[in-house]
Amino acid sequence: MRQSLLFTKTKKETPKDETSINAQLLIKAGFVHKDIAGVYTYLPLGLRVLNNIQEVIRQELNAVDCQEISMTALQPKEIWEKTGRWSDDVVDNWFKTTLKNGNELGLAFTHEEPMANMMKQFVSSYKDLPKLVYQFQTKFRNELRAKSGIMRGREFMMNDLYSFHTDEEAHKVFYETMKEVYMKIFTRLGLGKNTFLTMSSGQPFSKYSFEFQTLSDAGEDVLLFDRQKNIAINKDDFNDQIFTDFGLNKDDYTFEEAKSIEIGDIYSLGTKYSQALDLTYADSESKVHPVYMGSYGIGISRVMGTIVETSHDEAGIIWPKEIAPYQVHFISLCQDDQKDEAEQVYKTLQAKGVDVLFDDRSDVRPGQKFADSDMFGIPLRVVISAKTLQLQSVEVKQRNSPDTELISIIELMNRM
Repeated sequence: MRQSLLFTKTKKETPKDETSINAQLLIKAGFVHKDIAGVYTYLPLGLRVLNNIQEVIRQELNAVDCQEISMTALQPKEIWEKTGRWSDDVVDNWFKTTLKNGNELGLAFTHEEPMANMMKQFVSSYKDLPKLVYQFQTKFRNELRAKSGIMRGREFMMNDLYSFHTDEEAHKVFYETMKEVYMKIFTRLGLGKNTFLTMSSGQPFSKYSFEFQTLSDAGEDVLLFDRQKNIAINKDDFNDQIFTDFGLNKDDYTFEEAKSIEIGDIYSLGTKYSQALDLTYADSESKVHPVYMGSYGIGISRVMGTIVETSHDEAGIIWPKEIAPYQVHFISLCQDDQKDEAEQVYKTLQAKGVDVLFDDRSDVRPGQKFADSDMFGIPLRVVISAKTLQLQSVEVKQRNSPDTELISIIELMNRM
């Protein structure tokens, strides 16, 4: 992609109405545009990152035989009334509307009810189970006060997965698998070192659940954790009973305390929704049972914001390689009579399948090009100039390192 054609602009000034680091850096670098509080448009660079995060999750879920679908956001109130979650007294952040015929609809904030209701068409026998279904979808929540940039919005992207098994025993096997899958996902996203599987309250679904919490000063939660033994508990749920209920002796642990961001959670739903919506199956003896369900969620935009919060410096964002908008930022400082050489390097990188952003702008000073590059946070910067061309070389720099290196163009291509 030629940067001269890129639909974005960097900003010199930090947005005055944004207090969170993720929103400040993403807006300054031209990754997102703020429409209203809690509602952001993802510009080309931001959307590429969002799509890359989704692809990592998709690969890991597909690897354990989950299947992707896309459900509707508009939901009739009838199925939500069956589980008691239509009432504003129970769920106070619904966005609701009324059709011209008078029927009420809601913009779904989650999909347990519609997913269970749909599964009645596909599950009738134990032979139909298990079913493991996920989606990526924009969710809507009528937050009283949107804050924390893209980490807590009124409109946001989420991955939600739902499991359907014959009984609790079968569910638990998959549930344990998902603990490992989620940690693998967060490791690939560059958050693994500071992300903990965290015991917490499972309300309203169960007594306890597990969250995935990433240490960050921008967090709204407080985590008590023991790095050596790799255990963590949400401070709100820290009490003697949780140790009694759980593989635990409180005296065996030395807990640190820090703020954290919840980036994922996994719930055992049991038969709460299947019973309410009459989702059942017949066993081998034709006895009818409610389907046992689980729910698993990752906030895609929240993960993106968390990565920015935990991976940046004074100059801008530092994206992990796996999800960066481009792998290489190729910057030309060449004069007019040397532009052909820069073009040739760009085309060769493209031919090798390298995802490259080419700063071909001729009306921008070198200092501004470097500043933009730092704000973008692309893992590898490659600079070509009259000086480097004298040696048939380029200057390379990793975004997360202060060091630069002069290598031949041939060596650059060998490394790609």
